[in-house]
Amino acid sequence: MEKALCYGALGIGVLMLIVFLLDLVAGIPFGGDAFKTGDAFGLFASAIVVYLAYNASRDLK
Repeated sequence: MEKALCYGALGIGVLMLIVFLLDLVAGIPFGGDAFKTGDAFGLFASAIVVYLAYNASRDLK
């Protein structure tokens, strides 16, 4: 069960990382220019979630 939660958090984190990066570069999902600060904070938060999920999954092995 713990591994499934770690992999789920990792998947959601990577998905959100891709969405915020895509908006920062191309401006597609959220509108681009008016949301640059939100994109930066979203990228940072997503990267933290990905790191924590990866680190937790390594601890479970």
